[in-house]
Amino acid sequence: MTGDDTPVLRVAGRPVARYVTRPELPSRLSPRPCLHPVTTLAGTPVTEFRPADHLHHLGVGVAVPDVEGHNFWGGRTYVRDRGPTELDNHGAQRHTAFRHSGPEGFEEELRWVARGAELLRERRTVAATELTATAWALDFTFSLTNATRAPLTFGSPATNGRPGAAYGGFFWRARKEDAAPRVLTADREGEPEVHGHRADWLALTGDTWTLVFAGATERTRRDPWFVRTREYPGVGSSLAHDDRVALAPGDTLVRRIVTVVADGRLDGDGAAALARKAVGR
Repeated sequence: MTGDDTPVLRVAGRPVARYVTRPELPSRLSPRPCLHPVTTLAGTPVTEFRPADHLHHLGVGVAVPDVEGHNFWGGRTYVRDRGPTELDNHGAQRHTAFRHSGPEGFEEELRWVARGAELLRERRTVAATELTATAWALDFTFSLTNATRAPLTFGSPATNGRPGAAYGGFFWRARKEDAAPRVLTADREGEPEVHGHRADWLALTGDTWTLVFAGATERTRRDPWFVRTREYPGVGSSLAHDDRVALAPGDTLVRRIVTVVADGRLDGDGAAALARKAVGR
């Protein structure tokens, strides 16, 4: 992982996340900027980059498996009536510039390019804020603008015929440990119960850490959660859960996720309290 611009986010003077602007990756992995490693305030890593089980999982970022047929997720593409298929259809997210950058966060401009053509322009805003002596919040907003002269649609394996696989959008590949993490919301617990449902917040708890994900806008909260715990630990907010999402030329799609990164194993009440504090609700 190399690049000319690699901001390091700090909270209370401690480094908590490194932003990899130009990762050196094969095209099959859909190269894209990402946050890795991300740590708790005590220094426990809570992300993975190119894990053996899914080489195209890259820390924290934005990844979409189907933008008008182009793969910005990495790996195989799910094709209706064929299943996961190796295709030469991978796109890349290219860093253009930082509008500003500092230890508390940054605002970045990116281009989403496939087969030499620019499909989307993105403005990404990331900020790190202290919540308590043992928890901080990562505030992540992405705005995608259709840069073409025709409508673009966003899809997922679920919209292409694979039930339960509506991944695509904000995605956090968490730390894999010997035991699967616990996952819960205010009224559900366990991957089968939480996956594919909407909730104001969702907590993922490992051996000595907890991540609490919360949609920070009404529109973001309407997206169901994509959750994996048993196969691998990962959480995302599904852009295209039931149907493809269309974006007209020049129009912009915006989502904002705030993630609490905490030391220790939070219960439901603790997770809910930090989620409310993080999003100001």
